[in-house]
Amino acid sequence: MSTNLPIRKIIHIDMDAFFASVEQMDNLELKGKPIAVGGGGKRGVVSAASYEARKFGVKSAMSGNLAAKLCPELIFVRPHFERYAEISKKIKKIFYDYTDLVEPLSLDEAYLDVTENKKGNPSATLIAKEIRERIYKEIGLTASAGISINKFIAKVASDHNKPNGQKTVTPEDVIPFLEQLDIRKFYGVGKVTAEKMYQLGIFTGMDLKLKTIDYLDTHFGKSGRYYYYVVRGIHNSEVKPNRIRKSLAAERTFGENLSSEIFMLEKLEHIANEVSNRLSKSKVSGKTITLKIKYSDFTLQTRSKTLPYFISDKSIILETAKDLLFQEKLNNSVRLLGIAISNLNTETVKTPESKSISVQLKFEF
Repeated sequence: MSTNLPIRKIIHIDMDAFFASVEQMDNLELKGKPIAVGGGGKRGVVSAASYEARKFGVKSAMSGNLAAKLCPELIFVRPHFERYAEISKKIKKIFYDYTDLVEPLSLDEAYLDVTENKKGNPSATLIAKEIRERIYKEIGLTASAGISINKFIAKVASDHNKPNGQKTVTPEDVIPFLEQLDIRKFYGVGKVTAEKMYQLGIFTGMDLKLKTIDYLDTHFGKSGRYYYYVVRGIHNSEVKPNRIRKSLAAERTFGENLSSEIFMLEKLEHIANEVSNRLSKSKVSGKTITLKIKYSDFTLQTRSKTLPYFISDKSIILETAKDLLFQEKLNNSVRLLGIAISNLNTETVKTPESKSISVQLKFEF
């Protein structure tokens, strides 16, 4: 174990209900009302919900029908992804005024390493506060932030005082913060894993910390080692300003279930065209084509094929997807089709993450 590792100052910025907030900003009639982006129609799915809608239990990935039942006054809004991307670029431009070490996770969140920053400000807490104030003043949206010694804790902390708040976990507060934390709040612990941990008597970070690495490996496989280290405040992944894209995909949910492959070919052509356009815009190509099929009973199936060369051309993507579609008989009628391209020409060889343990140091945070 090394005691010479530097303590980083990491900020995780997370926009508050981003898609919904942009819609409310652009249409003042929606301000203060429960809205859901997407989700319209009997087969729709909610992409994002405003905080007014969340009070009723409406959340992303929920069916539009269920959302409407939970909140009868819910307003469904068609998504405007180009607008979200436009606003996201403006937000990231603010980030770069403080550091070049910015790692976007999506349109609405990013990590910033401000250990050394362009403002010469030793306080990551004050930098996060200033960034949030600028986002609100210059763009009109609110953001939340988490500040700590690594990406994992900053990510967890950003959810602590949402919306429009921030939480700093200083080096000396890391262990107490993690020990009292509900296991469901740990980034990387999903609903299924949380239920499994509950069955094993693991409810808080302290409970998790009492388990040996062998015990966690036995019950959680490769993830066990991750849980063992993060509950001790150990997560040495650096902020990567040029985050490598691993895959690119597009999919469609149909208004009516499709029961024949013939009816799906036209849909596949549109999806293949979208994937090809996205590859072109991103200036990447890939070797592995994966066809995603979601049946009417919500079971999911994927079929993949890896080519000996990189491709981005629509015709090749479409022909490969067709081959995969006809590869075997469908199990049921189909509600969704998707095409993903992976094994991209952007991928590089990864090095194992250090397992060193960083010591707690007291300095301005």
